Amino acid sequence: MRIIQRSIDRHLENLFPKTFPRTLACIYQARGVIGPEELEYKLASLAHPKQFFDINNAATILADAIEQEKRIVIVGDFDADGATSTTLGILALTAMGAVEPQYIVPNRFEYGYGLTPEIVTLVQEQEADVLVTVDNGIASIDGVAAAKAAGMQVIVTDHHLPGDVLPNADAIVNPNHPDCQFPSKSLAGVGVIFYVMSALRAQLTQRGWFERAHIPRPNMSEYLDIVALGTVADVVPLDANNRILVQQGLARIQAGKARPGILALLELGGREASRVKATDLGFVVGPRLNAAGRLDDMSIGIECLLSEQAFLARSYAEQLDQLNRERKAIESDMKQQAEQSLASIEEVSDLPYGMCFYQEDWHQGVIGILASRMKEKCHRPVIAFAKADEETLKGSARSIPGVHIRDALDLLAKRHPALLSKFGGHAMAAGMSIKAEHYEAFSKAFDQIIEEWVTPEQLEATVYTDGELAPEDFSLEFAEQLRVAGPWGQAFPEPCFDGTFEVLQQRIVGEKHLKLTLREPNSGMLIDGIHFFCDLSVWPNQAQLARLVYKLDINEFRGQRNLQLMVDHILPMSNE
Repeated sequence: MRIIQRSIDRHLENLFPKTFPRTLACIYQARGVIGPEELEYKLASLAHPKQFFDINNAATILADAIEQEKRIVIVGDFDADGATSTTLGILALTAMGAVEPQYIVPNRFEYGYGLTPEIVTLVQEQEADVLVTVDNGIASIDGVAAAKAAGMQVIVTDHHLPGDVLPNADAIVNPNHPDCQFPSKSLAGVGVIFYVMSALRAQLTQRGWFERAHIPRPNMSEYLDIVALGTVADVVPLDANNRILVQQGLARIQAGKARPGILALLELGGREASRVKATDLGFVVGPRLNAAGRLDDMSIGIECLLSEQAFLARSYAEQLDQLNRERKAIESDMKQQAEQSLASIEEVSDLPYGMCFYQEDWHQGVIGILASRMKEKCHRPVIAFAKADEETLKGSARSIPGVHIRDALDLLAKRHPALLSKFGGHAMAAGMSIKAEHYEAFSKAFDQIIEEWVTPEQLEATVYTDGELAPEDFSLEFAEQLRVAGPWGQAFPEPCFDGTFEVLQQRIVGEKHLKLTLREPNSGMLIDGIHFFCDLSVWPNQAQLARLVYKLDINEFRGQRNLQLMVDHILPMSNE
């Protein structure tokens, strides 16, 4: 593992005023922020909806449908982004006067991902006039064709990368559409439908609809808690536009104005809404919401978010919490089995370049998490497979920096057309289906392509830090500054630091976590540290010195607030 300090463009050094905290200025500059004005996160600074290709067409179709009392059905996806996108669409359409808009979320175990002809049949049963996809649809060539053949108007709202052929929809709103000029290509699906609903509100306002219908014009900022949750949970890069959406959504949650379902999920996760951070959405709320789509039916998650009554939202949230506990147990067993398959490989250099894992009894809904865990362990692109039916395997892929996993699958499909039934995804994550009989051939072809693409440096885990902290930065004040300085997330990482500390005490707590008492060598300050899920084959030991990669945190217990290091990596060092 290499530990590298993030570099700062020296041309940016003097763009923050001297009164701005110097360490914080360096942290921002290392993430490409060139001045304090970029950190204001005002809604007025959001990119304008008019920059979206086809958004006016989408708004016109929906506005006509509302005025003519047509039936609108949303087809969502079974992850947190899909759930929040579906929720936002239903809430906004209802607030704008649509007549009982409905939703359908494909059950991953029966229908798989996206708008398929089979899902269109279900939409027909609801007598839909207008079908709207959220967080899917850009690859649904056959599904869109089936819906059009059934007489529906089709609006695709998605953020996934398009293939060589686009669906023949009436409108396609996707920042990654080849003709789209929208500057933020990293919007999550919930961000896309937020923009579509904003354009719809503008269209209905221009028509004088709200006055004629005697309904108040909805305030789109009231949906930003949902946008923040879906954006963070989908792990899209937090570019400037996404940071505005997330920060504004966090402000709503902190003010107690969030959906009852979000508040209930935070409470079950032991988080105070008034102090919620972006990471809480990613590690506390998101997994509980995702658990419904992984193990059961995402309708539970959507109904949790749609609930207006706190008691009903709490009931759904408790179901999600229980599903998440079950998911953790399944994930633990699958990870142990995957690691056992590596036991015969003695040297890291003997590992395949692109790794595939499969066991017949693995849970289809958990393979994405397993792929992430094994990618972190082996630092290679990984695909985990599970049995979909007697003939088909479903796969979930996760990649490493520098390897665009969807492009790798696209190349594999072109070289070996028979091996991939279908696929889609992003640079860092993708999904696919293959025939069970092709697993071995697919694994070899995938390994070969990754071997061609990667360098030895890419296969070595690299940890980027913000360097060593000055003694005066080990303070509650600076830790609090960092806590509120976000939102931190994908491509805008939470600050972490590295340094060598004296290890005064070390012990295992909770069976697998390392509790530390440390001395900062320059100041002599004593600081507590905690390293979750430590390597029990290494710790505890006799080391008196250790190099740490850590985040500054505040531990609050029984009314006391103390500085604490959240240790990400710990390496024992010799005293010599």
